[in-house]
Amino acid sequence: MLRLAIALATALSLAPPALAFENENLLVAVPKGYKPDYRAKNARGIITEMVPQNESVKNWSEMVTVQIFFRIRPGPDAFRERIAQGWAKACKGASAHAIAQGQENGYPFAVWMLVCPRNAQTGKPEWTWFKAIQGNDSLYVVQKAFKFEPAREQVVEWTRYLKRVSVCDTRGSAHRCPAGVK
Repeated sequence: MLRLAIALATALSLAPPALAFENENLLVAVPKGYKPDYRAKNARGIITEMVPQNESVKNWSEMVTVQIFFRIRPGPDAFRERIAQGWAKACKGASAHAIAQGQENGYPFAVWMLVCPRNAQTGKPEWTWFKAIQGNDSLYVVQKAFKFEPAREQVVEWTRYLKRVSVCDTRGSAHRCPAGVK
């Protein structure tokens, strides 16, 4: 059975990590000052929502969401288009902005930003950055959302965070896992 793992920042910061992974893995850190506040898994996938320590998924100003869609292969570009179309329908004046796309560790990826000037449900703006990586086994999506327009420094910080998100596979050399991950 496919075994997926999320590498936590605390585990990765230990010297040297000896993390045992099997098959394809999403490598993503729990951001400093954040906590996982919601998790769910079913036959279609896994979702984890992380919020600042003093917030909850019911009342958040910032959130990191990690989604793994099992056996889904639309590719990051098709997924981006579907999400952008949904935002355009749900939010008057929504805009989508492609940021990057290409290959990382042999996998296709895309990074984009969606902006909703005023979310009808919350009455607040929503700015969200997405990174989608199409693995061989699953589609992996990590997103960072703000219920306000983030400052430039926040954009830089979270863009760097998304850059570190990756997928690796222990089953061969095409998608090597980092040193210390076995």
